Amino acid sequence: MTTLLVLIVVVLLAVAVWQLTKIFDLTQVGVQVNSAQVANDNDNKVNGYLMFGFLVFIYLTTIFCLVNYGHFPLIGDSASEHGPEVDNLMMISMVLILAVQTITQALLHYFAFKYRGKQGQKALYFADSNKLEFIWSIIPAIVLAVLILYGLYAWTNIMFVDEKDEKDAIVIELYAQQFKWEARYSGADHVLGKANVRYIEGVNNLGVDLSDPNAQDDFNSAELHIPKGKRIIFKMRSQDVLHSAYMPHFRAQMNCVPGMVTQFSFIPSVTTAEMRDKPAMVEKVANINNIRAKKSAALVAKGEAALDPYTFDFLLLCNKICGSSHYNMQMKIVVDTPEEYQAWLKENSAKTIVQAVKNAAAEAKASENPSQAKDSSSIKSKDTTVVAQAGM
Repeated sequence: MTTLLVLIVVVLLAVAVWQLTKIFDLTQVGVQVNSAQVANDNDNKVNGYLMFGFLVFIYLTTIFCLVNYGHFPLIGDSASEHGPEVDNLMMISMVLILAVQTITQALLHYFAFKYRGKQGQKALYFADSNKLEFIWSIIPAIVLAVLILYGLYAWTNIMFVDEKDEKDAIVIELYAQQFKWEARYSGADHVLGKANVRYIEGVNNLGVDLSDPNAQDDFNSAELHIPKGKRIIFKMRSQDVLHSAYMPHFRAQMNCVPGMVTQFSFIPSVTTAEMRDKPAMVEKVANINNIRAKKSAALVAKGEAALDPYTFDFLLLCNKICGSSHYNMQMKIVVDTPEEYQAWLKENSAKTIVQAVKNAAAEAKASENPSQAKDSSSIKSKDTTVVAQAGM
């Protein structure tokens, strides 16, 4: 494949040099020019028909792409309440772009044929036309103004959270670092404790201020759980470089900037189980698994391990190129029913960051006094190492 690409580049360079040589010959004023290099009426007519042929090629290619690739996999399967509004704005923009492209390309190629060069024919020249300039300026200006105003209206509705919604919302922190995500939950008090990168030490890798009363019940998770039908306010931080929290199915994206806290909010409208049961998603998963099965057969034939079957999950991705493992920076998102979410909270809320730090400190102290650790081993009923790992 590389050889073919190199060959294509070499051929194109040769054609470009040849064309530049012809242009150079035509620019030599007063020098005898080969008449074969000057286009005649027949040449112009052929070029005009070729323009029409290229126009047909463009339209056929467009139709082929729309038929085969026009299902827009991320349009129509939004999982947030504001998603349909974003999809609607996208579809309006796509339809306008397609219509304008179709009309302008047809006019361009038609005029190239109609006004082709002819022997003895002189082009009509006029300095300006206020009427034409007004028409082709005011129409795009109006269309763009409507699109921009609609986009600002949609963006304001998505980003604006009034006091009532904020009071009833669930606040979750998304912490970005090369190359992983962590989520921090506020616990029973529904208030996130203070945090700063200066407090990062040991298992306290989020930099939580352990002296803050609001931080005593905060806990973190490597898997993001959110309930359906409840507003979620995400507070986003970055430990190192610029990241971007991108949740495609929720039509949500916000930069995570070192040294500041950014915010995005939405209401999930589809649980993970409901999305998996949608006919379009079932078909998509089946197609992916068919491809993976063929690939697995080839891998097994080589003596390698087969690929695991694919199961759909919502994902939090990084949409900024943040380093060598940027492609692998993702976190699973689980949209639960309210009852499932409460059960998950009950199961994980005890694994607080404060408790993980205490456990780590106890382990460090015990390792300094092995005899004391041996005497107290019979009293311990739970492995604190496991608790600390779970808290992380």
